[in-house]
Amino acid sequence: MRRENVNNSSSSKASQTDWDRTHAMSDIPEVTETQMAQAVSRVGGVPVNRTQQSVVLLDASVIEYFKRKADNQDYQTLINTTLSDYIQHL
Repeated sequence: MRRENVNNSSSSKASQTDWDRTHAMSDIPEVTETQMAQAVSRVGGVPVNRTQQSVVLLDASVIEYFKRKADNQDYQTLINTTLSDYIQHL
């Protein structure tokens, strides 16, 4: 069924919003790195993994080092954190 009286006016007209005034009124604080680290990524409301599983061959001494540093608990996360910190400082 075809509609005859459809409004085809453009929505690309220049905004009349005073953006400087709008930004000045904002009382929303900046998002911190801690908050971003705790954020849950979602697609269509469904949580998605921000990590990707992979197989990396490491020397036994490297694995033992991280296991000792992590007290044998979640040493893989410690390896990931160490690598992430390293690449952020390149």
